Amino acid sequence: MKDVYERLLAATSLRSLDAAVRIVAEYEPLGGQGDPLFPPTVTSQGSRTAGYLIEPRYVEGEQAEAVVLDQRQSQANRCETALLNAIRGGSAFIPHVELRAEAEGVPVRISNLEAPHRSRDAYFRDATDAAGTRFDDTEAGRALRDARAGDYSAYLRLVPTDLAYGVWDSHRKRRIQVKIPRAYTSEMVGIAPLVGVRAAGRVDPLNLAGDTVEVTDTGWVPAAAGKPKKGTTTARMSELGHGMIPPTEGLGGVSVTAVQRHATLSFAQLATLRFGAADEEFTAAGRALVAAIALLGDRLAFAAPALHLRSGCDLVMVSERIEWVQRGHGGQRGADPLAISTGEQALELFGIAAERARTAGLQWADEPLAVQPNPSLLEAIRKSFLIAGIGEVEGE
Repeated sequence: MKDVYERLLAATSLRSLDAAVRIVAEYEPLGGQGDPLFPPTVTSQGSRTAGYLIEPRYVEGEQAEAVVLDQRQSQANRCETALLNAIRGGSAFIPHVELRAEAEGVPVRISNLEAPHRSRDAYFRDATDAAGTRFDDTEAGRALRDARAGDYSAYLRLVPTDLAYGVWDSHRKRRIQVKIPRAYTSEMVGIAPLVGVRAAGRVDPLNLAGDTVEVTDTGWVPAAAGKPKKGTTTARMSELGHGMIPPTEGLGGVSVTAVQRHATLSFAQLATLRFGAADEEFTAAGRALVAAIALLGDRLAFAAPALHLRSGCDLVMVSERIEWVQRGHGGQRGADPLAISTGEQALELFGIAAERARTAGLQWADEPLAVQPNPSLLEAIRKSFLIAGIGEVEGE
């Protein structure tokens, strides 16, 4: 791993022929090739109907249809979840911001590895420190808020995963906002999809009548005879989880010829990261550390033989290729195998990178930066844990 680190150190500052790390993996459904898989559903802006993301792609030089099984944002979230599990499991520590609260006796924890907009999320904008100071007015909050393209040292020190997966400070009104492009990307697609259909319904063992009832704050009661009073909320029994629902046609997943994952780690993007007045040794070590974090997240999330994306989309790995992508020569593309296929190897590489960065002068905390919700946010969090009546049945 020391040799891998030295190569990474040079590559992330574009001081070698290496341009990126590329990972290409092929999967198949647990039930075998052709077994239906369920991609994420999206709503068409034109028709407002649910469907799948299907688009033309080139596959081995030939045009083919591809269905998106997992988007870039989702793949990054899987890496962040894997990193957070490693942090909380004690196998690695990476600095992060964590919102802590309690609602209805339930502990609430949200870190920048989970929040939709990472460290720039509204959860942290609406947080305070233990003394009640707005997070954005604390020393750490100001450092993150005031970072700029020439100085991302606060991000490297406080929330380094943001530098790997990208962040945009869109929740704060400023003429110049922090906007860091992602260095790591990954996506999973299915090739040549055939879209299926399925019938979904509900069988009630007691065959309760599908009457209309009145919905109250605590439940429901049989509807009064005649026209309900103005302001009364009504619903069919089937909408509240009782009675029969006749089968109706819905999306039935896709059958594909292959499932592919393509991931890249861009050294060109990492080479743009600068940390203020830091010298070149610190800058290079910081870039290599961000790269090691990205590789660690990928290996912890995707090195296993099986992968669960969502209900109805479980996959088994068929093959995987991890390589250094190099500058071409004489019209030929360049690539070398990268010997970092397991989570254990990635943890070793991360340990080397973290130690080298500390030697170069990086100071990392050994505990999360804890904040708490302000009163308004805390009330909103508490409301989300309250049971207020009954809800309507959603499709499965």
